[in-house]
Amino acid sequence: MNNSLISKYAMACALLLSGTTALAHVVLGEPAALANTSYRATLRVGHGCEGSPVTALRVTIPEGFSGAKPMPKAGWILSAKLAKLAKPYTSHGKTITEDVTEISWTAASKDDWLPDAWYDEFVLRGGLPGTAGPMWFKVTQTCEKGSIDWAEIPTTGTSTKGLKFPAALLEIIESSPAAHQH
Repeated sequence: MNNSLISKYAMACALLLSGTTALAHVVLGEPAALANTSYRATLRVGHGCEGSPVTALRVTIPEGFSGAKPMPKAGWILSAKLAKLAKPYTSHGKTITEDVTEISWTAASKDDWLPDAWYDEFVLRGGLPGTAGPMWFKVTQTCEKGSIDWAEIPTTGTSTKGLKFPAALLEIIESSPAAHQH
């Protein structure tokens, strides 16, 4: 990675982190990444629903995030929903017309629930598009009592200031064509 790209990445991370309260919402552990690379999305869950423990987490895979693969989590049942893509893509010479569009983790038992006072992470990985810009991960957090739909996206720009339930933002940064990796 050249110094210019490192500077862009560092600046984007600093800007994104300065406006984010780390435990107030479901956020991404790494809020910025280079275009056309593989990305490990770590969804950080900092609380339950008004004191109620988290029993499930569902993430809608954003358009352009390809080949999503979730990481299993001890004590949680993992499921993935496949669907036809509006825009097929090519991967290693094959045209992909169907892909993962949603991933869910559900606590296997009451003993596995995430208490409101605790913090945890849910992980998936996939490929990023070759163009820079914002990518929003909409997350539904289900609790013993109630749920929170972290799905609000600003009408313009990327500032989530004033949004009560913002989606998790990934800022994709321009990179050279040689940056593609797995």
